[in-house]
Amino acid sequence: MLVIVTKERILSPQEVCQGCLLATEDGLPRWQQGKLNCGQYLPKSHHNQPTLYRCQMGFSLVNIE
Repeated sequence: MLVIVTKERILSPQEVCQGCLLATEDGLPRWQQGKLNCGQYLPKSHHNQPTLYRCQMGFSLVNIE
């Protein structure tokens, strides 16, 4: 499950991606085969850390399994 993390809140992608030009027609992130196609992968600092991405709008996305 993808969530967007800010300093103060955890948001669902539906709340943020609706206004993004790179989002799908449904206003969701372009998530395909376990990769975020509309953002950049951020390397993990620890092996047990969730997968992090930075979207083109500047938000941090976390893949929580």
